[in-house]
Amino acid sequence: MKTIGMASRAVLAVVCSGLLMAGCSADLKPTNAKLEKGLNDYLADRSVCLFPTGMRFPYEVSPGTGAKAEKKRMDAMKSAGLLTELDDFETHVARYSLTAAGQRAAPRFCYGHKEVTSVDNFTAPVRVGNLMETTVTYHAQMKDIPVWVRTDEMEAAFPEMALDISGPQEGQLTMATAGAGWQVR
Repeated sequence: MKTIGMASRAVLAVVCSGLLMAGCSADLKPTNAKLEKGLNDYLADRSVCLFPTGMRFPYEVSPGTGAKAEKKRMDAMKSAGLLTELDDFETHVARYSLTAAGQRAAPRFCYGHKEVTSVDNFTAPVRVGNLMETTVTYHAQMKDIPVWVRTDEMEAAFPEMALDISGPQEGQLTMATAGAGWQVR
């Protein structure tokens, strides 16, 4: 058996390095499947909610500016079985408390998460520091929608929620990779 000379070892090292780099650079090239996986990994952990910061109960609606719209939202939640209402006729305040179903949904009242249905297009990747970045346009639809969401009153009181659950909606996010898969930046 012949031993490999120094020159042969150097050539072998260069060839191996080239093969490793080729393997990594293939991960730098975005494809619809790679981008969809990265988007779904990101969206699966992010519930979509009626209230981003949550609400404290009992919750009171007093007469005044914006009270009519606020009362409409609370009454829709009452109609959906999430809240009960007690009116204080002396102070004209409507006080809402959680039902058992409302306790499971409170404090943010999340109504599902988005799942990508299609990657429509993406920009040519550009190098930003040590990363390759692309902007991805996609369509996603809501998944795991609770029963209380699908009432006429809820859809009328929360138009953004109604739009979210109506079918696939367009979205756009920036994604990046360093060769280990595309992730939302």
